[in-house]
Amino acid sequence: MKANLQTPSDVKKMMPLFKTTLSLLSIHILLTINSLAQKEPLTVTTSIRADELVEYDMTPQSIQTLINHCLELAGMGLFYQYGSADPNKGGLDCSGTIHHLLKDRMSLKNVPRQANYFYRWVWQSSEFHAVNSSQSQGFEWSKLKPGDLLFWSGTYDVKRDPPVTHVMIYLGTLKKDGRRVMFGASSGRRFENRPQHGVSVFDLHLPKPTSKSRFLGYGSIPGFKIESKISQVEPPSKGAN
Repeated sequence: MKANLQTPSDVKKMMPLFKTTLSLLSIHILLTINSLAQKEPLTVTTSIRADELVEYDMTPQSIQTLINHCLELAGMGLFYQYGSADPNKGGLDCSGTIHHLLKDRMSLKNVPRQANYFYRWVWQSSEFHAVNSSQSQGFEWSKLKPGDLLFWSGTYDVKRDPPVTHVMIYLGTLKKDGRRVMFGASSGRRFENRPQHGVSVFDLHLPKPTSKSRFLGYGSIPGFKIESKISQVEPPSKGAN
């Protein structure tokens, strides 16, 4: 009995089918990997209690409400998602976080959506305080208060004028060690020296001198005019709780 062997001619005829099958298999594998990546984004976030902040009890009620919303969002486990301003999608980007906070939760009108437009909004409708120093102390910081918007440029490459790329909200200083903390969305900024990925509380650090990014300054939220009950608050003495 002879074996049913395929001739080279038969194999040649089947090559297009093999190639098509391999292409479809490759596409399926790539789609599966992409789907898994989308289902499990990296999320590492941290929130704190409001009573851990030095200034909280001394701030006006409206700023306390703002901070409460910040800390609630930070505790929701939202990941960083570029282009999103909707927490129902599971993630937000930096300006999307601030937009959602001020527009949807604080009911402010004419809230911008993009970091550079937030920057212009503060410049034109409120009071902006520039910070040119590379140090996180000094007279340029004397007017910083909880609820202020914080601005950076150069956190990623973009064609904007001005090239403002990042915005967050200042929360205040921690009672336990006097560190300044802020709220927003990022992938890689730190809290207590641990990288965070998502909507979270972060330490307020200035970029290193060799970094492409630059801290520009801060300003109060337009349409949120409040006479603050506090001025600059000194960090708690050593050993304070």
